[in-house]
Amino acid sequence: MKKSLFVLLSVLVLSSLVLSACAQPTAAPVVTEAPTPEPPTPTPPPDPICTLMENPPVAEAGALGSPENPIVIAFVPSGDTGKITKAGQSIADCLNQMTGLSYKIEVGTSMAASIEAMGAEKAQVGFLNTFSALLANAKYSGITPSLVNVRKYTPGGELDPDFALAGEMEPFYKAEFIAGVDTGITKLEDVKGKTFCFVDANSTSGYVVPNILFKAAGIDPEKDFTYQFAGGHDKVAIAVYNGDCDAGVAYTDILTDESADLQSTYPDITEKVKIFAVSDRIPNDGVQFISNFDPTYKAAIIQGLLAMTEDPGGQYLLKSLYSINGYIEVEADYYQPFLEILQAAGVDPAELVK
Repeated sequence: MKKSLFVLLSVLVLSSLVLSACAQPTAAPVVTEAPTPEPPTPTPPPDPICTLMENPPVAEAGALGSPENPIVIAFVPSGDTGKITKAGQSIADCLNQMTGLSYKIEVGTSMAASIEAMGAEKAQVGFLNTFSALLANAKYSGITPSLVNVRKYTPGGELDPDFALAGEMEPFYKAEFIAGVDTGITKLEDVKGKTFCFVDANSTSGYVVPNILFKAAGIDPEKDFTYQFAGGHDKVAIAVYNGDCDAGVAYTDILTDESADLQSTYPDITEKVKIFAVSDRIPNDGVQFISNFDPTYKAAIIQGLLAMTEDPGGQYLLKSLYSINGYIEVEADYYQPFLEILQAAGVDPAELVK
C-alpha cells in the first residue's frame, strides 16, 4: 500500500512538472541578420614620382621661374574646370619638383582668354586645343607646339569608319554630333529648325570643324537653327541629355570618356543621347611655348612631361587633365597640313584674328 501511494505521488509530481513545462511560452528563435557588406574602399590614385632631374635649370632670384616670378601655364576650359584646375596644379607641382623651377597655373574663362594670356606673355606655356594653337600662332607669331597629345582612340560609335581603332594610341580625334533619342535627328540636315549646342567659338571639334561640315551640307548655322555655346564638351552632352538643346557636338566619345566621367552622374546618358554623325580626323591638341621662352626651361619642361607618361602617378594626372595617354615630340609646323585643310574650306586663322 505504501509503495503504491509512493508511485502515485511520483506520477502526480512528474505530471505537474510536465504540465508546468508545457505551459511556459516557447522562446522565439533568434534570427541573426547577415551583416551589410561594407562598400569597397576606393583605391587611392598612385602618387607621382617627381624626382629632381640631373642638371636642372636654375632661375636667379626674381627672374622668370623663381618663386617670386613663376612660369605661368595656361589651360583651356574644355571640360570640368574644377577637375582641370586640380589636375593642372598637381602637374605644375610635380614639374616644380622635377625641374626646380616655380610654376603658376591659369585656367582661362574661355579658350580666347588662354590665347590672349600667351599672346601677352602673361603665360609662357599653354595646353591649348588645336584651333586655339593655330589662332595663337597666327595672331602672335612664334606660339608653336612642341608636344602633341596621344590618346587611346574612342570612336564615335559604330558608324565611325575608324571604329576598329578603338583603344589604339593615336594622335588624332574626331568631332561627334549627338542628339536626344526622341528628337528625330538622324543626320545633319535634321538639325534645321532645332536647338543646338556648340562648345566654344575657338573649339576645334566643338565649333570650327562642325561649322565647316554644316556648310558643306548646305546648312547655315546663323539662319537654319538656334544655337548657343555651352562652354565645355561635357556641358554640351549634359545640355542634350537634359533637353536644353536638341542636339550638339563635342569630341569623340564624350558620352563614355573616362575623364569626363558623365556616366557616373548620368548612368543612362547613352540610352537618352545618341551619336548621329562624326567628322574626319582632327590632329590632337598639345603643349605650346611662346617664342622667346628660355630654351633650357623648355627642354626641362618637355623632359618632365615625358617622364610623367612613364610613371603610373604621372599618367593618372595627365589622364585626369585632358585624357592624355602620352606625348609625341613634334616640329613647329606640325599643324600645317590641317591648317591647309581649314583654309581650303574657307577658315583661315590669319584672317580671323585681323
